[in-house]
Amino acid sequence: MELLGDPQRAYPVIQVAGTNGKTSTARMIESVLRAYGLRTGLFTSPHLVDARERIRLDGEPVTAERLVDTWNDIEPYVRLVDKNSTDAGGVPLSYFEVFTSLAYAAFADAPVDVAVIEVGMGGTWDATSVAAASVAVITPIGMDHAEYLGDSIEQIAGEKAGIIAPGCTAVTSCQTDDARSVVVTRSSELDVPLKIETEDFGLLSRDVAVGGQLVSMRGLRGDYDEVFVPFFGEHQASNACLALAAVEAFLGSGDEALDVDIVREGFASADSSGRLHAVRLDPTVLVDSAHNPHGARALAAAIHDSFTFDRLIGVVGLLSDKDAHGVLEALEPVLDELIVTTPGSPRALPADDLAAVAENYFSGKDVVVEDELLDAVDRAMGIADADGDVGGSGVLVTGSVVLVGDVLRLFAREMRRPDMPDAADDDRMA
Repeated sequence: MELLGDPQRAYPVIQVAGTNGKTSTARMIESVLRAYGLRTGLFTSPHLVDARERIRLDGEPVTAERLVDTWNDIEPYVRLVDKNSTDAGGVPLSYFEVFTSLAYAAFADAPVDVAVIEVGMGGTWDATSVAAASVAVITPIGMDHAEYLGDSIEQIAGEKAGIIAPGCTAVTSCQTDDARSVVVTRSSELDVPLKIETEDFGLLSRDVAVGGQLVSMRGLRGDYDEVFVPFFGEHQASNACLALAAVEAFLGSGDEALDVDIVREGFASADSSGRLHAVRLDPTVLVDSAHNPHGARALAAAIHDSFTFDRLIGVVGLLSDKDAHGVLEALEPVLDELIVTTPGSPRALPADDLAAVAENYFSGKDVVVEDELLDAVDRAMGIADADGDVGGSGVLVTGSVVLVGDVLRLFAREMRRPDMPDAADDDRMA
């Protein structure tokens, strides 16, 4: 980044780390800031359909032209760094590191007023942490990526809390006692003000609404009533509270509340793609990117809370490095039948192996193997259609961002939507 002139220093950064809810929270933060009239940059990962989704300017994916121009600007320096590294016996920059560099450079070139940056994995050593965050946001911390981050909540929390640095303000969602202790200690050691959900801000009430929920929130500066959030589930209401606190922390330390109408506008326009959203209504087909036990439990609670299916057929596919036992155990209570499939990734867990795991949790329920995703979705929709009662049966596709992206692409082609391009790069790994 030094060779590029440190573009990440050209604008303030709000950095978002955590195990689950990072993308949703980052999207909500960006949307509210944009409603306030700020020019925004948003960097999230992995993408669902098109790699350009990772880099957004004013809420829209970076154009192919701007992406190419930015790549042309940084390519000589990427090549130089790669050569120096490999000559010294090291490795070239990773896909994620290059995309992070592209994002920071594109945001500086725009230029943006603020960039909302989602951590790829961990925090302390993540490529995004070359930027010094003005606000460090930590979503719920759970077990994931244990082979890289550690095999205990304390170790993982230590990596996530690494984004907290001198001079920033930190905001955190509710955490387990072990994770909370790590975050509090890190903030105290660095003399960083820390705002904690339920203590300094939080959810006052929520009601299920068409397309999401209507929430009332207590922010850092005041209360915000009847805010529509286009995401389902209590966990997303919590993410909304965290996003609101992050925006309040960024916009200043005064006591005056934000304009509630602008807050409402910002949340209402947040992008919920891939987060328990319907891609078809007859029969209802829902997709969600949950891929670990913590996310699967939140998904199951949201299904139970927000939908009234008589019968729900699950289409589930996982990557081989995920906790299949934990995910399927969490989903079993809300699924009446299960179709297992294989995501389109070299890291995919074979459907037969997932079916063997499912037999431990779906006793007395049908478990079917359909290796091809299209066949799995067709079969699930056929079962739902056969019930005849519109809205009585539904389909849930979950288990992997890769799987959800493939489903979105399938339905985009079916509906011939011009706004859903084919993937520019099918490597969706963070």
